[in-house]
Amino acid sequence: MRILIVHQNFPGQFGYFAKAWSARQGWDVRALGRDTAPGLPGFDKLIRYRSARAVHRQQHPYLRQMEAATLHGQATARVMSSLRRGGFVPDAILAHPGWGETLYAKDIFPEARLVHYCEWYYNAQGADLGFDPEFPLSLDGRARIRMWNAQHLLNLVQCDVAVSPTQWQRSRFPEILQPKIMLRHEGIDARALKPDSDARFATPGGALLKAGDSVITYVARNLEPYRGFHVFMRALARIQKAHPTCHAIIVGADGVSYGSKPEDAPNWREKMLREVQLDPARTHFTGRLPRADYLRVLQVSAAHVYLSYPFVLSWSALEAMAVGALVIGSDTAPVREVIRNGVNGRLVDFFDISRITTAVLDALRDPISQQPLRRQARNDAQNYDREAGLARYDELIGALPALRLSADIVPVSVITSAAWQNEQKIGVVWSFTSVDRVRACGPIACCGWVIVSMASSLPA
Repeated sequence: MRILIVHQNFPGQFGYFAKAWSARQGWDVRALGRDTAPGLPGFDKLIRYRSARAVHRQQHPYLRQMEAATLHGQATARVMSSLRRGGFVPDAILAHPGWGETLYAKDIFPEARLVHYCEWYYNAQGADLGFDPEFPLSLDGRARIRMWNAQHLLNLVQCDVAVSPTQWQRSRFPEILQPKIMLRHEGIDARALKPDSDARFATPGGALLKAGDSVITYVARNLEPYRGFHVFMRALARIQKAHPTCHAIIVGADGVSYGSKPEDAPNWREKMLREVQLDPARTHFTGRLPRADYLRVLQVSAAHVYLSYPFVLSWSALEAMAVGALVIGSDTAPVREVIRNGVNGRLVDFFDISRITTAVLDALRDPISQQPLRRQARNDAQNYDREAGLARYDELIGALPALRLSADIVPVSVITSAAWQNEQKIGVVWSFTSVDRVRACGPIACCGWVIVSMASSLPA
């Protein structure tokens, strides 16, 4: 089978798939990414592209993102044309289309199955934008987002099938197009991730912290409001005053992944350090870490704080669960899809600094009582193992023709008794808003999948 993986920052979400597919006999897997893409060790078929020029400075602000997408699409179309002339015609294209790379893919490869990873569709209300009253959304911001969504609509209309990793992310797209979007999480290395009672982490300042210590952890790609960094810092100041021996390990860079930089400081870390008073001997900023060090941070954690706007779900939240950390998460979508308050973690109001402080202090002062939650979190994380993700994506790209591709296919492992109780959630991952009852119909298909009927009039 011939596969083309397209991601501006390759490998992005697709690293495990690229390695697994390229290791299969007879498969020809290639990738396309921007010239700044990090690449994937051991994978040598990444083709890098560069836009012909930058967006014009005089371009209307509402259209800058669309022009950038057009330029990216043009550059990748040229590479795809070259691949076709060289004899490479993919059976399937798996792409994150968020930056425009596949706008013209069907013009080059009309016979290829185009699978789009639908990560996010912006809404001016009810999600991330306007969620935080500290950062109100302007009319210009609303208009700019509406034009940006035009690109996402083009992507969704022209692909053969689309996929979102959480029900929340899928639900943000226009309802009329949601039936085209399958619910499939790509997965994490859940089987390999585990607690380590002997874990140690040496901070940049030389402090050696170990599992069992009063360690608070916070992880984000970049330290910024979208991931609640400003709220966490305010809570941490209170926590340190109430608990004189706790330490905090804060992992993340000073850039911006989402949103904007602060107007009055070089980055959000410096801005918040000006606002709150923290003990520098017990506050450890690490920047970004190699993966092994990052995992040790999670393994020594006594309380892992994961705050997020109603936005996309981070892998770090699932990985913290997989190592058995106690996750104190914000009661926002899609965090509540994976964290169940009092069952496998704690949920707190995103803005409630007092409740966040109390939840962390309770975890530090009584770690024994948190053990059942930590064990359940680890168990629940296994539903997101990347081997299951690979099977789901095999189906999406058409590698499993025996399976019927539709929104009513769910993994057997995630069907729980909730489906028989007239609830709208199946397990911890799959959710269908129009289902009143779910009934198994017919034999179980191969690879652990089962076909279920979805209709409001099914008999009990």
